[in-house]
Amino acid sequence: MSEERLQINKHQEDEYSMAYKEMAPSELASRLNQGESLSVLDVREVEEWEEGHVAGAKHIPLGELNLRLNELDPARETIVICRSGNRSGMACELLNDKGFKVINMTGGLLAWTDKLVRE
Repeated sequence: MSEERLQINKHQEDEYSMAYKEMAPSELASRLNQGESLSVLDVREVEEWEEGHVAGAKHIPLGELNLRLNELDPARETIVICRSGNRSGMACELLNDKGFKVINMTGGLLAWTDKLVRE
């Protein structure tokens, strides 16, 4: 790969990573366990949600997110989660572009070690 191409990719990578913050699953679990009131959005599909989710999280599948933005508070920082961190990253991009304050939980629920609930 040419040096110029590498710099372009690096620039795009920097822009992408600067668009929103990230949080480790352990930090989210710790803050929730301490009773902190956090806005958590799970963008997985219904079947995945039913298998178990973070207590208190709001569920809006990624495919419905653009149509359901009115259910979220743009002034409140929202932590976005999915199974692996990929869909939540896409959701963060979308929400960030719409003016929302978002944090992507890195690694998704695959990296989650705390309990999940089924409701």
